[in-house]
Amino acid sequence: MTRLVIIGAGGHGREILDVIEAINALKPVYDVVGFLDDDEGANEPLSRRSAVKLGPTSLVDSLDVAYVVAVGNPRARAEIDRRWMRNKRQSPVLIHPAATVGSDVHLGPGSVVMAGARITTNVLAGRHLHVNVNATISHDARFGDYVTISPGCHVSGNVKLGDGVTLGTGCAIIQGM
Repeated sequence: MTRLVIIGAGGHGREILDVIEAINALKPVYDVVGFLDDDEGANEPLSRRSAVKLGPTSLVDSLDVAYVVAVGNPRARAEIDRRWMRNKRQSPVLIHPAATVGSDVHLGPGSVVMAGARITTNVLAGRHLHVNVNATISHDARFGDYVTISPGCHVSGNVKLGDGVTLGTGCAIIQGM
């Protein structure tokens, strides 16, 4: 089993824990060691999930684990990722079993695809793409690093999004934009 920490103990971090638990229900792959978060108030919702906050994100130097960044802000996500990469840590791609991913889809390290998301074919994404619940991505889309596709977004074919783009909840991007 791959030992894994989730960086960010907010709502998105707990949703990523759901993804990992769903993956593990089919075949145990990940041992979630705990959460890292610099916010002192992040403990209460975690305790209801029987999860543990290990401490601040600065623990990168002392933990020999893989990681997933559960921080919505693309700039912060990039900064955290760079720090962990310098320490030679790996970041797996996490795909909820209730998501669908078509053929010839390449998701960069640390990408997370939530339940109900649909990605069709010939899609290329950089590091730490977040595809939230019930979002759709159609053919030939290209995404830079640290892109966030919020819940219910619909991205049509041949769309190109640069590094750090965030699409808000429920938006629709028409083909070729």
